[in-house]
Amino acid sequence: MIISTRGKNALKLMLDIAEHNTGELVRLKDVAKRQNISEKYLEQIVSGLHREKLVSSVRGKNGGYSLTYTPEKYTVGQIIRAVESNMNPTDCYGENSAPCPNKPTCVNYRLWGRLDQALNEVLEGITLEDMLSWQNELYTDQYVI
Repeated sequence: MIISTRGKNALKLMLDIAEHNTGELVRLKDVAKRQNISEKYLEQIVSGLHREKLVSSVRGKNGGYSLTYTPEKYTVGQIIRAVESNMNPTDCYGENSAPCPNKPTCVNYRLWGRLDQALNEVLEGITLEDMLSWQNELYTDQYVI
């Protein structure tokens, strides 16, 4: 499984909204500047996040986005799944896998199942709050007087 640019940028967007959560809505235009991502591309990404109710939005001149929940309520897996179409490790494993008559006797199929399970455990075990903490650690580690 390869997490696409869309998935990586969804994480960046959610981190940015969480980091700039001052009680006011966060505008995509501002996120685009800070993260060096096209505003149009962010609009596509945020639509998936909004559809899954991970972000709330207000339209208009003073509109923008906010997190629907607090950062500790989001998992990385939840965010990535909102924008990725396929999270399976291979095309022969998972809900929408290709039909394969060898599945019952295929040792590789068992491996893909274990890989999928391990990947999901990692993605579901890390929250947006964890990511914010890691980001703050990086900022602190780079601070020089």
